[in-house]
Amino acid sequence: MIKRGEYEFTPKEGFILAHFLTVVDVKRSADFYLRILGGKVIRDGEPTIIQIANSWLILNVGGGPTDDKPTVTLHTPQNPNEVSSFMNIRVADILTSYESWQKKGAKFLTEPKDHGFEIRCYMRDPDGYIVEVGQITVD
Repeated sequence: MIKRGEYEFTPKEGFILAHFLTVVDVKRSADFYLRILGGKVIRDGEPTIIQIANSWLILNVGGGPTDDKPTVTLHTPQNPNEVSSFMNIRVADILTSYESWQKKGAKFLTEPKDHGFEIRCYMRDPDGYIVEVGQITVD
């Protein structure tokens, strides 16, 4: 776990953008993001907060409405082939990232595909979320 002072999750001004994922098992999901993407745990437990590169990921179990979201229920993806949002990771070298992350256990939908302006592929995390991995090929 990173020591306080070695990270800046609370902004001094403005804001910081973090991504929240509803997960079945916080420890299992945290292990995936730590092992594959090299994240560092900022806060352990429920929720777990992980710093990954220049971003933050918050992992917590689902649940019913609360006083600050009175009509909202959080749950993991119900159908792995239907997606309403996903994370997008931009990399300098997609082939190196693909091979490295695959060796660490990441499951990809396909190998990287060249789309002219970018090369991209998608991996799936333990809860069924997809994560786009892409490399821009033109300026």
